[in-house]
Amino acid sequence: MTLFELVKQNICVPDAAEHYGLQVNRNGMCSCPFHKDRHPSMKLNERYFYCFGCGATGDVIDLVVRLFGLSSYEAAQKLAQDFGIGPDKLPTAAALPKPERPLMKAYRQEEVRCLRVLCDYLHLLESWKVQFAPKTAADALDDRFVEACQMLDYVEYLADLIIAAELEQRVKIVEMLNKDGLIAGLEERLDRLKKEDDAHEKQSAA
Repeated sequence: MTLFELVKQNICVPDAAEHYGLQVNRNGMCSCPFHKDRHPSMKLNERYFYCFGCGATGDVIDLVVRLFGLSSYEAAQKLAQDFGIGPDKLPTAAALPKPERPLMKAYRQEEVRCLRVLCDYLHLLESWKVQFAPKTAADALDDRFVEACQMLDYVEYLADLIIAAELEQRVKIVEMLNKDGLIAGLEERLDRLKKEDDAHEKQSAA
């Protein structure tokens, strides 16, 4: 049995959604994380999800792919790690998710936020490294290209740890990232850059 089959057979969509901080109501509906959703418009069935607002759909692995910007294989690995599933063992009752304590739930939401911000930053750095690379040896180096060269490996390393490390290590990383407002500052900066980009695109189109 492949990792994909193991994950899909043993983890249902509502359990994964709750585990990663989505609030699922008794009807199996939640606010869609993939568009600005004022009222819950995403339906979570055992084996797939469907959003009546934006049309997002898929199985449990697709959900994690979209939540964290991962490949399908990375998403399957993350699910297996978080739910205690390995190719060599089926989950025991102890490894299956239990109702989470409020503190743990708050931590999960924080972990999801940190990973989302890191992945957004990583995608930005990847595009900067290509977009602002010097064309000739005589060109002055663009600050964004320099930042991409300096930060890419480190940000990728942090994101990998949050995806695959043991819980104890992940808790420490999330604490470190939130210390001194690092994640909040990065989130604010990404938001500002996106607004500037949108404004620039509107001007270009006008």
